[in-house]
Amino acid sequence: FLLDKDPLPIEIRKAVNYGFDRFKMLKYLRNNIGYPAIYGFVPRGLPSFSDSIVGYQYNPEYAKELIVNSDFDVKQEIILSTTSSYLDLCEYIQSCLIDIGLNVSIDVNPAYTHRQMVATSRLSFFRGSWIADYPDAENYFSLFYSANFCPDGPNYTHFTSSEFDSLYVASLSESNLNKRYALYNRMDQLLMDNAVVVPLYYDKVLRF
Repeated sequence: FLLDKDPLPIEIRKAVNYGFDRFKMLKYLRNNIGYPAIYGFVPRGLPSFSDSIVGYQYNPEYAKELIVNSDFDVKQEIILSTTSSYLDLCEYIQSCLIDIGLNVSIDVNPAYTHRQMVATSRLSFFRGSWIADYPDAENYFSLFYSANFCPDGPNYTHFTSSEFDSLYVASLSESNLNKRYALYNRMDQLLMDNAVVVPLYYDKVLRF
């Protein structure tokens, strides 16, 4: 979600997260290659990954409650932007979100155009992915550090939080691994509590 461009209320962002079944999505659209992203933004495989992060699992009834309790006009169109490579995932999510009462449409663009629109903050709600450049969760959290607002950095959501920024800066100079991972976990939980993104799955690669 781009949080400073026609931002969706937090209740709606949470409803989107609760509104579809990640296990079913992986089973039927990814052949169970990967893990449902039901914890934080940091994926399995990194040493600071923690299953203590409270993320989102399928709960359509609670999602409907969140929508009812918000001031959001459910007739308002929510546009989910993607490329053709991930159209099946987005169509599945669209169908589930329509079932809970949201008006979701999909906009498909060529990969290059999609990347350019994301990088220039022209999309409010878009599918994206991130692969770490090095095996440390800092590479994921840099996506939400306010000084990294795109186009100057990779903060494509324009998420801003003084608490998150303080934790991020503190983690950069923390040499004790356990303490640094604790800071990472607090940052991850902040991202989930604010429903900044909709984690889909933690990817897995098969090599033969």
